[in-house]
Amino acid sequence: MSFLDVTVYLANGFLVSLIIFAITLIVGIPLGLPIALCSMSKFSPLRYLAKTVVWIVRGVPLMLQIFIIYYVPGLLFDNPIFANIDRYIITHFTISNSGGLSDMLLKNMGGLCAVLIAFSINYACYFSEIYRGGIESISKGQYEAGQVLGMTKSQVFRKVVLLQVIKRIVPPMSNEIITLIKDTALANCIMIPEIIKQAKELAATKALIWPLFYSGVFYLLFVGLLTILLGRLEKKLDYFRS
Repeated sequence: MSFLDVTVYLANGFLVSLIIFAITLIVGIPLGLPIALCSMSKFSPLRYLAKTVVWIVRGVPLMLQIFIIYYVPGLLFDNPIFANIDRYIITHFTISNSGGLSDMLLKNMGGLCAVLIAFSINYACYFSEIYRGGIESISKGQYEAGQVLGMTKSQVFRKVVLLQVIKRIVPPMSNEIITLIKDTALANCIMIPEIIKQAKELAATKALIWPLFYSGVFYLLFVGLLTILLGRLEKKLDYFRS
């Protein structure tokens, strides 16, 4: 295979990585906020439940969480849900072996769903701790001052606290977002054709080891782009200094 062929092959795999990355952010960032609010709730059962879930998710390796979500339903209920999704798609859709992105996704849709569930839950729990730390860093005096002015708790949160929280959580959130794109490589543990899986396949079938190292260039370029964009966001929020 030529350098261009390898680049195109790996680029298709990296697009799968980007899909996992994007959907995880779309689900995980908003989901983290209610989890954070539950973990700070004055209702003890809800608070302990949220904290227990976050503790388990943060304490168990993400790869193991992928295995649990993908395999455990089949072991418990004798119904391999995600494998059945793959069978249904293979039976009802025409899939070519051209190696195109759409064909890759269709052939691995069940596993991809399991990966997206695992990643979304995992990162939502990490984001929830960032939200919680940001909210708890705001002094209670600001809530009290807002209520003295006749504002409700929700109004104080939206109009006074939220801007300060956003400013404070951008740096740790940026770190998690950069970590996420690298964590997408874990999807290859259930044969999802992301970029590392594609590089390993070239090593196994074409005896080409260099694409495995070349795949790192894709990560470096994307992380560089993320660093620039997140850095600009942080600078835009510098107008508000807490």
